[in-house]
Amino acid sequence: MTVAVAATFFVSSIAPVFAQDRPRSLFDFLFRSNRPRPEVEVPEKLPRPTIKRKTSASASEPSAPAPEAVAKAEDARVVLVVGDFLASGLAEGLESAYAELPNVRVVVRANGSSGIVRDDFYDWPAEIGGIIEQEKPAAVVVMLGANDRQEMRVGDVREPKRSENWMKEYERRVANLAKAVTDRTIPLVWVGMPSFKNSTMASDMLAYNDVYRSAAEAAGGSFVDIWDGFVDENGAFVSTGPDINGNPVRLRSGENGINLTRPGKRKVAFYAEKPLEKILGTARPAQIGAIGPNGLLPQPPGAVGPVDIDRTVPISLSDPELNGGQELLGATFKPGVEKSQTAAEKLTKEGIAPRPVVGRADDFGDGVAAKSAAGTPPAAAEKTTAIAN
Repeated sequence: MTVAVAATFFVSSIAPVFAQDRPRSLFDFLFRSNRPRPEVEVPEKLPRPTIKRKTSASASEPSAPAPEAVAKAEDARVVLVVGDFLASGLAEGLESAYAELPNVRVVVRANGSSGIVRDDFYDWPAEIGGIIEQEKPAAVVVMLGANDRQEMRVGDVREPKRSENWMKEYERRVANLAKAVTDRTIPLVWVGMPSFKNSTMASDMLAYNDVYRSAAEAAGGSFVDIWDGFVDENGAFVSTGPDINGNPVRLRSGENGINLTRPGKRKVAFYAEKPLEKILGTARPAQIGAIGPNGLLPQPPGAVGPVDIDRTVPISLSDPELNGGQELLGATFKPGVEKSQTAAEKLTKEGIAPRPVVGRADDFGDGVAAKSAAGTPPAAAEKTTAIAN
């Protein structure tokens, strides 16, 4: 027992020394010294400094609040928005766009999980008629298709996505939905799908957009292509980009790049506003700035009108005969009264020599009436001479 206690005390007393000893090298073994090694004091570890990273401006939404909505008139024209979860975002953007217009009201009748494929879950061609009768819209905006990347039951067969039979049935159902709107003499605006981060999903959306465009235009509606607003100059997906004012913002939320941020929703609505303006007869919202028919911004009340500027007409540089070379293009050339030419000008320009003077060396008596040196015709000169004699 005593030996065990002593051994334990010896080991515990030398343990710290060996714990602080540095590792031995080959030099220590060859030229080993009996001198005790100095103990090295190990400094305590300092806590790692916390680095605050600045959030990129392109990854944050603008802090500007949305415009306050004004009270809508009782006879305000209704813009009906139908479709899936992306249609709900489009409706939010349109509500912000028309927030300050009392004569336009946006109504959302979207079903987030709906699509064209699963008509057993929600049949849009069958349901849209009752919705139109209930809301009595001035225009119908459709945005649909993000949930359609799946098999479709065609009769008793489950067709794989984008197979030949799948595409034929998909085109038929999309055409039925478009005709269900336009057959009721309601203007149709079909908004296409944006690009997605997943390349396979983006390829499907491009194929679906071709179907939507063909069906909408065949039914007499209009198709709105928003694809370029959510890709870079090379056509690749981007989660950040310019908003409607050109400021860099985050357009898509989440890691999958499917959902839209508030600026992204407003950007989709911006594309849909142009055809809606023609349908509703409304001016562009105040925050966009309307352009007049003459290409100028509208003048405020009481402002002085634009000054008429008399622009200089350009001079023609391709006049082969140089006629009117000193005149401006478009000017009417008015020939002036010809001035009598001098004898020298006739000789140099037209080659006509002056008439000879009677009695001068160049007078050959060719019978041409000429003036004398005094300026008197020859006949008059002879009469004068005869009288004098």
